[in-house]
Amino acid sequence: MHELALADAVMKAAVQAADDAGMARIDKLVVKVGELQQIEKDLFEFSLANVLAGQDPRLREATFDVSLEPVRFECNSCHHGYGRQDVSLDDGDGGEAIHFIPELSHAFARCPKCGSPDFEILAGRGITLERLEGSGPDE
Repeated sequence: MHELALADAVMKAAVQAADDAGMARIDKLVVKVGELQQIEKDLFEFSLANVLAGQDPRLREATFDVSLEPVRFECNSCHHGYGRQDVSLDDGDGGEAIHFIPELSHAFARCPKCGSPDFEILAGRGITLERLEGSGPDE
């Protein structure tokens, strides 16, 4: 279950950030998930809120704001910018491979303008813990 592993990594990062900030309680986690991760957002949110939140007492009452960041590519040959809707990443084994290792998109995608497989992923990759809201021990 890919979503559970990703949610677990987010929770560990949140707990570490809370430790570093001296937070006694975590109220809200704001998470951005790149479209290239191809996660099931509902399953990811369920994993955060119902499976993993009980691992640390500071997370029991936390809410989770999860947003998806659209993927943006730029061709290194012709400098054309394009999105996921402009390429076919879900054909055959490509979709499954990219689900687990987004960087494999280079093996399956081509620039829709010039056909080059040489492109940069400008946005929509990875998972980011954008913000952690909570309070310290005296609040």
